[in-house]
Amino acid sequence: MTARHQRPHPHLGDRLEKAIEDRVELTGEFEMVSSPDEEAGRRRKLVQTGIWLFVTGISLYLVAPSLLDTLGSWRDVRRFEWQWLLAMLVLQGCSLGCLWFLQQLALRPVPIAPVITSQLAGNALAKIAPGGGALGAALQYRMLVQAGVGREKAVGGIAVVNVFTFAMVLALPVLTIPTLLRGGVDQNLVEVAALGIAVFVVLAIVGSVMLARDSLLIWVGRTIQRIRNRMRRRSPPVRSLPTRLLRERDRILATFGPRWKRALAATVGRWAFDYLTLLAALAAVHASPSPGLVLLAFCAAQVLTQIPLTPGGLGFVEAGLTGMLTLAGVSAGNAVLATFAYRLFSYWLPLPLGLVGMLGHRRVIARMDRSGPSSPSPSAGPPAG
Repeated sequence: MTARHQRPHPHLGDRLEKAIEDRVELTGEFEMVSSPDEEAGRRRKLVQTGIWLFVTGISLYLVAPSLLDTLGSWRDVRRFEWQWLLAMLVLQGCSLGCLWFLQQLALRPVPIAPVITSQLAGNALAKIAPGGGALGAALQYRMLVQAGVGREKAVGGIAVVNVFTFAMVLALPVLTIPTLLRGGVDQNLVEVAALGIAVFVVLAIVGSVMLARDSLLIWVGRTIQRIRNRMRRRSPPVRSLPTRLLRERDRILATFGPRWKRALAATVGRWAFDYLTLLAALAAVHASPSPGLVLLAFCAAQVLTQIPLTPGGLGFVEAGLTGMLTLAGVSAGNAVLATFAYRLFSYWLPLPLGLVGMLGHRRVIARMDRSGPSSPSPSAGPPAG
């Protein structure tokens, strides 16, 4: 690893860190003396929160028909054989396990217990609060700090993991293009699964090359930059995208160090198991979709999840995923049912698990208190002022 890989560079990761810190301040992490400027800032944040609630309400109203249609199919889950429900539960557990391992690598050397409990609680909050991504990250940050993780390491680790996992989602649609060109509807889901796994293997290979070498990442940045500038000729041209991508890549390498290959495998596994959960839902309704469009539907669902207008993309994901599965050759009724089954395990099940995480975190902290003070680990560092 070159010396440049060891230097932090501010860009997207710093923006995420700033968002987390702002949410922590809003929820009362730091005690400060009030001043007129601080009071004005608090009022401004309250107004922003009110606006978010209003926008969320309007958004939920607009997507309510699709959401209610999907939720109304819960009785039809009785058509599922219990083996498929168990398979979806296990696959989502494997997906979560990959995410926990990835976060532990970013926060090393932290025990796995506080990583699991804080992720469960933060993820649950992110799925129910308007614009909840930053709130969920702030809650996880506070729980990690309580468990002895240094503040800077906690913020930086969460931000880098979010950048890394979302970058994989953005890369998936590009790798789906060859399967779309192939076209056709398969007689069973075996080929769909095989093609999907092949795409994830290619994703791991491409990701490894981008993390190890500059040339491919620079070419991707220049290509995207050129396309963007041609499509938006009236806007000021973008000239620094390759440099920005290198900076974010260097942040990832600086965070994971020599363990970046394990981090890459965990990130790919996190999405691969999630994709297999969707395939299990389709298999349960005996669907025979187009493999390329199923992959594209999965990618669209993950992107729609990031829409901050509703918590966890609620409503938008249901509408988008149902529509994409219909285009992929799944009947309308089966598309709605498969979407409900997939969201049951990827969205609704984590909500009660958040309470489990909070209770588990209390037990972890109580056990740490009983064990008495110990020398701080390298990850903890000095507390921020």
